[in-house]
Amino acid sequence: MKKILLIFIAFIFFISNVHAENITKYSQSAVLMEKSTGKILYELDSTKENPPASMTKIMSMILIMDQIKMGKLAFNDKVVISETASSMGGSQVYLNTNETYKVEELLKSVAIASANDAVVALAEKTYGSVEKFVEKMNLKCKEIGCKNTNFVNPHGLDAEGHYSSSYDMALMARYLITNHEDVLKFTSIYEDYLHRPDGSQTWLVNTNKLVRFYDNVDGLKTGFTEGAGYCLTATAKRGEMRLISVVMGVDTIDNRTSDTVKLLNYGFENYELIDICENMKKEFKVKIEKGKADNYKIILNGSIKMPILKNKKNDITYKYEIFENLRAPIKKEEVIGNICI
Repeated sequence: MKKILLIFIAFIFFISNVHAENITKYSQSAVLMEKSTGKILYELDSTKENPPASMTKIMSMILIMDQIKMGKLAFNDKVVISETASSMGGSQVYLNTNETYKVEELLKSVAIASANDAVVALAEKTYGSVEKFVEKMNLKCKEIGCKNTNFVNPHGLDAEGHYSSSYDMALMARYLITNHEDVLKFTSIYEDYLHRPDGSQTWLVNTNKLVRFYDNVDGLKTGFTEGAGYCLTATAKRGEMRLISVVMGVDTIDNRTSDTVKLLNYGFENYELIDICENMKKEFKVKIEKGKADNYKIILNGSIKMPILKNKKNDITYKYEIFENLRAPIKKEEVIGNICI
């Protein structure tokens, strides 16, 4: 009996979420996503358009890290601070016009201290102007599937037409840490220093206190403005599973922390990332018309990991359907059946 290796079989997968109510008591909008699959484990008005405040900087960091990955920008590149950058309000590290900093120092200031002046300086460095940078931000949003987002600046200060949703912010966070995991070495820092050209230092303290007070949180970005309220996109990894949580429109810092902790606790306590193919039948005998042999053996390779409710992981069942009247020649990765899980 001949073997057919690496034949692709289409999968149909059905697993429902636990009925979870009132996890996010204080948020206007919220999402909990498993990072490797993008599966939503919990959501509350996840497409509602709200001001994202400094969570906007997640997209700004995406563009900066993309440029570094493509070799168009380097951590050691020098950035001269413009008058536009130095005059930014809100969260800042008080950069002075004509001072020079390395890209890494400015990116650290963005990731830790949410510095508006630093992110504007990096925007000008990467695309020549804030306007061109913002244009690229919106193009990148569409590229990664965001449907309820429009940015008009790289920092997140309230502005007409500047909005996003908790689901879109989770998509951005997933893209950032999937394609640029090394950004977590910045976002996980609780405190550090910005080294200034005159030899002095500015103390940087992470606006995301969970990196210090919640086990395994290593990012990602807080936000607050009068229009947005308190917001937070957080991420934590335990074992093989990484979660991304987003809360928006919260009234206080404490309530923002409370809702985020409840989301992460809910995910880690109730879900496990498992290989759903582990107990699946791996070999099938099939007849292929005009084949050189009477029967062939189909061997399934690989695995599919999914976040599954811990109390349901032993309830997975499989239904196999191999198509009839298969006829040679059959090409590698041709679909010849379905497995309903």
